[in-house]
Amino acid sequence: MTERMTPMELYELTLEQAGRLLRGGEITSAELTQSVLHRIEELDAKLGAFVTVCAEQALEQAAEADRAIADGDISPLTGIPMAVKDLICTKGIPTTCSSKILENFIPPYDATVARKLRQAGAVVVGKANMDEFAMGSTTENSAFGPTRNPWNTECVPGGSSGGSAAAVAADMCTAAVGSDTGGSIRQPASHCGVVGLKPTYGRVSRYGLVAFASSLDQIGPLTKNVTDAALVLHAIAGHDPADSTSVPEPVPDYPALLREGELSGITVGIPKEYTVTKGLDPEVSAAVESAVKLMEDRGATCREVSLPHTEFVVAAYYVIAPCEASSNLARYDGVKYGYRHPEPGELMRMYRKTRSTGFGPEVQRRIIIGTYALSAGYYDAYYKKASQVRTLIKRDFEQALQHCDVVAAPVAPSPAPRIGEISDDPLTMYLSDIFTLSANLAGIPGISVPCGFSSKGLPIGLQLMGKHFQEADLLRAAYGFEQARGDLGRKPDLG
Repeated sequence: MTERMTPMELYELTLEQAGRLLRGGEITSAELTQSVLHRIEELDAKLGAFVTVCAEQALEQAAEADRAIADGDISPLTGIPMAVKDLICTKGIPTTCSSKILENFIPPYDATVARKLRQAGAVVVGKANMDEFAMGSTTENSAFGPTRNPWNTECVPGGSSGGSAAAVAADMCTAAVGSDTGGSIRQPASHCGVVGLKPTYGRVSRYGLVAFASSLDQIGPLTKNVTDAALVLHAIAGHDPADSTSVPEPVPDYPALLREGELSGITVGIPKEYTVTKGLDPEVSAAVESAVKLMEDRGATCREVSLPHTEFVVAAYYVIAPCEASSNLARYDGVKYGYRHPEPGELMRMYRKTRSTGFGPEVQRRIIIGTYALSAGYYDAYYKKASQVRTLIKRDFEQALQHCDVVAAPVAPSPAPRIGEISDDPLTMYLSDIFTLSANLAGIPGISVPCGFSSKGLPIGLQLMGKHFQEADLLRAAYGFEQARGDLGRKPDLG
C-alpha cells in the first residue's frame, strides 16, 4: 500500500498510476476495486451515473486479476475498475440502453469490446447510465432517471455517454468506455472535465453495440487523462471479422507513441467557419483560443482552414441518424425480445402499445422523423440529399487536413446547461451538437481534452480532430497540449 493513500483513496488514481502500483505489488486489484465500489455506494444516489452496479462480479474479477498479476500475466488494464456504457452487450449483466423496452434484457454474449476488456483483465464495476438508445445530449432521456454533473449537480453531464463521463469525473471508476454517434463521448467529456476519444469509424468493433445509427456509431474511451485514453484505445482497437464495417488496419502502440510534451512539427488548423458560429458562448471561445495559443507557444504551427459546408452539418445529421434509427429500432416490437405491453390485444394494437409505452418521447420523436424521411416519395428529398451533403462534409475535412495535422474547435457551444434547460427544446438540444457532428459524418477521429473552466466553475473542453486512422497523431497533439497546460488543479467538490 502506498504511504500517500489509504485504501479508500485509491479511487483517485489514474489508470496509468494504478497499473504501475498493481505491477509493483504496492496495491491489489481487490483493494482498488473495493475503493471504487465504496465510492459508487457513497455518491451514485446523488449522481445517477450507473444503471447497474456489478459489485459481486467485480470483486470476483478483481481476485482473478490479482492471481494473474501474481503469475506475471499482466496487461496495462489488468485489475483496473472500469464502467461500460449500457448499450454495449455484457454477458450475464443487464444491457438496457437506459430504456424500458430493454429493462430486463440480459445478453447471452459479450460485445467484442467487452470481450477485449475482459481478456485484458479489466474489472467491470457496472453499466453506465445514458440517454435512451443514445438519443440525446444531456443524459436526461433515461428511463431510470437523469445523470447529474459532478461539478454541479444542478447541471447535466452531457450525453449520451453522460453516465460514463460522470463516473470517471467523480472517481467512481478508473476509466470507462462509451459510444459516440454525434458527439456522445466528446461532449460529456467536455462537460465533465475528462478526456473523451471517438476513434475513426471502423477502428473499434461495433459487434455487440446496440445500434442507434449504424454508419455513425463508434465506441471509445473516457478517461482521466490522455495517456489513459491511449491505453484503453490500444486494448479495444483492431479488426473484427464479426463486424463488417471493421477495417483491417494495423493498430499502433498508442501509449508508446506519445512524446513528452512535443508539439513542434504539429500544424493545427483553425476553421474560420467555427469562429462565427451563432450561439457560441464567449467563455468557451476564449478558453479554446487560449488553448490553441498555448499550443502555438509550445511549438505548434497554427493556420486558418475552411470547412465550407459547416452550415449544413446539423440538418444532414438529423436526417441521416433518425433514418437509421427508425430502421434499427423496428426490431423492438414486443415479439422477438424485450418489453411487451401487458394488455397487448390484437397484433397491430400490441405493436402500438408496446412501442408507445416502451420508448421514451425523444426516441419516439426520432423514429417518427426517420420513418417519414424514408417513406415513399420522400427518400430522395431527405435521406439521399443528406447523404450527398455528408460526402461534401467528408471532402471538406480531407481538403483541410491536407494543410494541417489536426483541426481544433470547441466541443460544445456552451458549458453544461442546467437540468431541464434544453431537454424540452429539441431544436436547441440538436444545435448543441454543432461542433461534434462533423467528425461522425466524415468518419474521422476526434478527442476532447479539458482546457479550462467557465466563471461558474464548469469544465470546458478543447476538441481536436484528425485524419482517418491517425489516432496516434491526435493523441500526440492532445498529450502535448495536456503537458503544456499542466494540472488544472481542480476536482469536483462532492462532499
